[in-house]
Amino acid sequence: MRVTPEPFLAETPAAEVQPRKPRRLLRAVLVLFTVGVGLFLVMFPWSDSWNLNYLQELIPGLQNYWDEPSLRGGVMGLGLVNLYVAGLQIVQLLRGK
Repeated sequence: MRVTPEPFLAETPAAEVQPRKPRRLLRAVLVLFTVGVGLFLVMFPWSDSWNLNYLQELIPGLQNYWDEPSLRGGVMGLGLVNLYVAGLQIVQLLRGK
């Protein structure tokens, strides 16, 4: 008994089209979010509002660490990483990937 293969069913063009617009929109929202968080983390540690927080009032011993420039620089470094990621996402968005 010989089995014949079923005819190949051609896929419809709608199945081949990838949803690009939702992906681009999601990437654009990611860019806006990472830029916002990055700018906040870069600028906020050096503002006057940095010392107005709940943790300093709760644990006064943290004030010495909180005022350290190295902690502020570390938070600023995280902001720069966020801005770098946003830049990479912008490049990919402009290339159309």
